[in-house]
Amino acid sequence: MDLSLSAADEAFAGELAAWLGAHPAPPPAPPGDLAAQMARDRAFQAELAAARWVGVAWPEAHGGRGATPTQVALYHAVYARSGAPQLVNRVGVNLAGPTLLEHGSAGQKERWLRPILSAAEIWCQLFSEPEAGSDLGSLATVAEPVAGGYRVTGTKIWTSYAQFARWGLCLARIPAPQAHGPQGRQAPAQRRATGAITCFAVDMEASGVSVRPLVQATGDAEFNEVFLDGVFVPVENRIGEAGAGWAVASSTLAHERGTTFPFKEQAVHENYLGALYRLAAERGVLDDPTTADALAGSYVALGVLRLHNLRTLSRVARGLQPGPESSWVKLAWTEMSQAMADAAIAIAGTGSAAGIEGPWQRQWLWSRAASIAGGTSEIQRDIIASRILRLPRA
Repeated sequence: MDLSLSAADEAFAGELAAWLGAHPAPPPAPPGDLAAQMARDRAFQAELAAARWVGVAWPEAHGGRGATPTQVALYHAVYARSGAPQLVNRVGVNLAGPTLLEHGSAGQKERWLRPILSAAEIWCQLFSEPEAGSDLGSLATVAEPVAGGYRVTGTKIWTSYAQFARWGLCLARIPAPQAHGPQGRQAPAQRRATGAITCFAVDMEASGVSVRPLVQATGDAEFNEVFLDGVFVPVENRIGEAGAGWAVASSTLAHERGTTFPFKEQAVHENYLGALYRLAAERGVLDDPTTADALAGSYVALGVLRLHNLRTLSRVARGLQPGPESSWVKLAWTEMSQAMADAAIAIAGTGSAAGIEGPWQRQWLWSRAASIAGGTSEIQRDIIASRILRLPRA
């Protein structure tokens, strides 16, 4: 494992840090005002994109910098440590964009990639369904072939920022008789429902699309339920071949759990642990055995995650894929995040009966979802058992 940085990598990180220092983000929106937060964050992402600090791994021809895997990891670490807001169009930048780069046509890339970078058009991910949360093989949304395209009918859920999205990256099934070609062959789990999974870009402003926000424990409504009632999708908005949705979705999820997520979360939690340590010092509880154990445990867990991320980065830099170890990263991050949140509540208190008082309480509430979002902990343990430990199915 080579931990040294090249001169080019150091220059890349220094240029980003300098830009962020010279372009501070505007003040945060009032708590609970999601629309104001979106407007603020869209304006900031547009600034970043104009300086080519969004989608840095993308080809320069499409607005990126052609950054190396090491530079991508540095980008997320430097960005997170700066305290700048998360990219508001992160579903577009981290998932939809790389999927289009890999599977999209030349026209699709020309139409969608640059508006993704600037946040001129927000994207959401229409994968999960009420009866098929972490099991994409059981999704039931149907795309019925019609003249010029498809009529899509179904329900999607847990869709982040769907109420602000212009486009949705959607998986649906083309009924079996119409699915064809060698890529139409499905994995065994997909045979639980009929029809070949196919990927589409759905216009969220099209007739038949309705969005219902889902209020979370924090009082925010970032998640939504999306109803698709015979929504027309032109054939030119199909991403990849008919029946090739499993391959498209696999590449999308690989990007979700690649080097972007672990390095960003590592830096975010380094900030979080530092703030938690300062809070404990202010409250005079650093000598409390329970507090000291919690802080030390989080420090060790973060150190293990950091070493694993460096090993993954070294593999990727040599042209190797991260592999199923990304499930361990997701599981470790989940448990570390919830342990830090528990320690924060033990130090800061739970707040008043009237409601959530501050960021520590909100972080605790949000951390409860970590074992569900991005693939449940149960699913991650199954992957670890079968693909890393090679345990037999019982």
